[in-house]
Amino acid sequence: MKTKGSLPLKNIKGKPVRTAALIMLTALLSLTIFGGTLIVTSLKTGLYSLETRLGADVMVVPYEATTKEDLSNIVLQGNTGYFYMKNSSYEKIASREGIGKISAQFFLASTSSGCCSMPVQIIGYDPQTDFTISPWIKKTYDKNLKDLDIVVGNDLNAFVGDKLSFYGVECRVAAKLDKTGTSYDTTVFTNQNTIKKLIQSSLDKKLNLFADIDPDHVVSCVLIDADDEHSPEEIVNDINLHVKRVKAIQTKDMISGISDSLSGVSDIIGILIAAVWILGIVILLLAFTMSVNERKKEFAILRVIGASRKKLSLIVMQEALITGMAGGISGTVLGLLILLPFTSLTEQMLGLPYLLPDVGQIILFAAMSVLLSLVAGAVSAAVSAFRISRIDTALILRGDN
Repeated sequence: MKTKGSLPLKNIKGKPVRTAALIMLTALLSLTIFGGTLIVTSLKTGLYSLETRLGADVMVVPYEATTKEDLSNIVLQGNTGYFYMKNSSYEKIASREGIGKISAQFFLASTSSGCCSMPVQIIGYDPQTDFTISPWIKKTYDKNLKDLDIVVGNDLNAFVGDKLSFYGVECRVAAKLDKTGTSYDTTVFTNQNTIKKLIQSSLDKKLNLFADIDPDHVVSCVLIDADDEHSPEEIVNDINLHVKRVKAIQTKDMISGISDSLSGVSDIIGILIAAVWILGIVILLLAFTMSVNERKKEFAILRVIGASRKKLSLIVMQEALITGMAGGISGTVLGLLILLPFTSLTEQMLGLPYLLPDVGQIILFAAMSVLLSLVAGAVSAAVSAFRISRIDTALILRGDN
């Protein structure tokens, strides 16, 4: 019977409303699992990227900085801000036991009030001692950063060779960094000589609240890696006890709040995925059951002309696989169209580090979503196929059922 091979397609085309409803439902299932998995994975990738970029066991900042509500925002979220402590504090910190690596950083917030090309967080570092920023920058720019050269984050509207002005000092963009999904995507990096010039210029223009500081004798924070014989906890306790007017913090403690938020978002997404899938499978089951009930006479006639019970079940399963494939692909493509172009917007809405996984993982998630949609449709159809196998042809044709 050659017509049997095309019968599932003819049935699907013959009931466009029912077919559209099934495709839309399986598309929703696919979109949910794909979108949810991609968002959670992107958040985890972003957190890992943040941990890697911080790259230090301990951060030491002026004690006054810890009283600012936006301290973690300045350090982790890239909100514009700055704070300073004297070089003498840095020297005292460096003299403590347990220090493996140590380097200072300088923070400066630019503005857009006519003095700067754009409002960004500017971070200055010492290329001679730095062990957190330099290794990352060298992946994009393997030369020594010259004075008045800057490296810009991936999300900033600036490119290699551009000139940007901060507090009247013109800087040249030497490199643009790869995407990280963290605050560093909207941050400008430069060496310590350049950042000191920028700080001094901001003071000269009376645009820096710290009017009494000397750029040559201050730092914003100190990053430390513990040696092999001491733990970060020991270093934090030692510095907080013996060095006045500073606060030592373990970087993992700063990230813990983000980790907790990420865990909360992941749990919510997981619950939503489970709820949508439970509801979707129930609706699919009802849809296929109603379809079988409506088509009992059709199946009875097929039995009379020679179709076996197995063949009838196969027809239902084929219909489910076709609609499942169409819905699964549609939902996945829709997920790609929604999530990929609006990565930055998603990051802003969630307020967490967000970095898309590599192409291979995205393809794997897409394939998994389509496969699960097929499975959902097949499981629902299997129940209907079982009901078909128990059809009493004679009763149906006599109109008794």
